[in-house]
Amino acid sequence: MSPLPPNHPPLKPRRVGVLLANLGTPDGYDYWNMRRYLSEFLSDRRVIDYPRWKWQPLLQTVILAKRPFTSGANYKSIWNHDKGESPLMTITKAQTAALAAELPEVMVDFCMRYGNPSTESKVRAMVEAGCDRILFVPLYPQYAGATTATANDAFFAAVTKMFRAPAVRTLPEYFEHPAYVASLAESVQEAWDKLESKPEVLLASYHGMPKRYLMQGDPYHCQCQKTTRLLREALGWDKGMIQTTFQSVFGPEEWLKPYTVEHVAELARQGKRHIAVIAPAFSADCIETLEEIQGEIQEAFLHAGGETFTYIPCLNDRPSHMSALGQIIREQLKGWV
Repeated sequence: MSPLPPNHPPLKPRRVGVLLANLGTPDGYDYWNMRRYLSEFLSDRRVIDYPRWKWQPLLQTVILAKRPFTSGANYKSIWNHDKGESPLMTITKAQTAALAAELPEVMVDFCMRYGNPSTESKVRAMVEAGCDRILFVPLYPQYAGATTATANDAFFAAVTKMFRAPAVRTLPEYFEHPAYVASLAESVQEAWDKLESKPEVLLASYHGMPKRYLMQGDPYHCQCQKTTRLLREALGWDKGMIQTTFQSVFGPEEWLKPYTVEHVAELARQGKRHIAVIAPAFSADCIETLEEIQGEIQEAFLHAGGETFTYIPCLNDRPSHMSALGQIIREQLKGWV
């Protein structure tokens, strides 16, 4: 006999949700899909904090008139044509499936901060499925206002629209978690063991940000430096064998230095003929790693006299990464599961 009174709306079984969040991806590489995606991304005040009255006319009339064509060509060069989606989407789906297997007692899904599937649509789907507790997991090992914080902004905004708002938690940065560092070191050692010409330097190339953000208190730069140190210590390498650089500079102001594209050319001019690059700020390979690192940055090194350039892929859905994330998530689920 039902304990509910007559005419009471049905109740779903209570569940715990784990919602993964990645940066985002356009739905296609044509002009209009690229324009919609770039407009959403570059309109985020966490990403570009210039006054709207000054920035939006420039963005909508000048930048978005041209940039969708160049960005679309870059996406086309790496697109997963078999599945009709970007590599980031393919990898994020694989990560979600792997973590669902790691965490069978909870509902695991993913969203994108920009583009589809939107954060709001996935929060709504979890609530409708009975999730009254949701752990939100931005897939960024290091914290930055332009990544972790804006993902959280979208999550909290979505929660406020729910009639029955769930209890929520957000995953903090995890760059120094031993399981993550161990997986990162494993990926480097595995790649190193396969190389005939051993690199003379490993560059840890992180996505850049304006230097001004560091001066305003964003901890990202310090966390990147510490990630590099922890990776070097886990590998047992000497100081100087791994160097920290920053990529993806945008706009006229000074960003965190050294810039990867300039530094690789300088290494070649110094006589370094063999280098490797890893991107520890990205949990999944994307346009910045598959096109920028293996395109512009690699070309800069070879053009300056370098001979072999090795890119070590992101951790993606490798088993040790999924196990590490599963462990990190379980720690945050204590008391709920």
